[in-house]
Amino acid sequence: MKPIFLDTETTGILPEDRLCQVAYKCDGEMRCELFAPPLPIKIEAMAVHHITPKMIEGKPAFEGSAYQTELAELLTSDDAVMVAHNAAFDVGMLRLEGVKPRNVICTLKVARHLDTEGAIPKFGLQYLRYYLDLDVEATAHDAAGDVLVLERLFERLYERMQAATSASGDGILKEMIDISARPSLLRRIHFGKHAGKRLDDLIHEDRGYLEWLLTQKKRQPFGEDDWIYTLEHYLAR
Repeated sequence: MKPIFLDTETTGILPEDRLCQVAYKCDGEMRCELFAPPLPIKIEAMAVHHITPKMIEGKPAFEGSAYQTELAELLTSDDAVMVAHNAAFDVGMLRLEGVKPRNVICTLKVARHLDTEGAIPKFGLQYLRYYLDLDVEATAHDAAGDVLVLERLFERLYERMQAATSASGDGILKEMIDISARPSLLRRIHFGKHAGKRLDDLIHEDRGYLEWLLTQKKRQPFGEDDWIYTLEHYLAR
């Protein structure tokens, strides 16, 4: 199986937002392009990835581009495995543009799965970059830079999966695909007034807070399925 490390930058984080940059690395080769989206880039998004309207002037739309065709063919081949961080977001954006990846590994979900003690405070890509002391030179929140960090994070997680299971080679990748396809059960909360507490304790201490948190997570458009699954699990006790 062939990992394809991918990251997108977008006009925002809502379901109607679209791609403005895509980068991927496959077989050691990096491809990164800017695209003119069909709607304006939000200021909040510019503040993160620094892609401005001037930078995309004259750029083609992603839909209908040679890049789209190339990426769609690559990600739908039998042996392709798209690797992304918080992959639900990138997959959602790609699907809006007509690209439907066949196999997906989410490094966020795999990192959560391996954190059996709930020791890692946050799971953002750049946080894990420094928390795990990943040795990589890359510009944060640029699609190509994030792909480099993503690749190094994947290598670290692959090593830990190899140590934790009896699988090897494609068996490890298939296990990571399975983990990525299902919600992860979180063990500790690392934000808000109960930061640091274990959820199996908090359900007895402040059930109302967890009920409120579940409502908030269900309002988010992407990437909260682990929290929704976790909160529903504990509240069902």
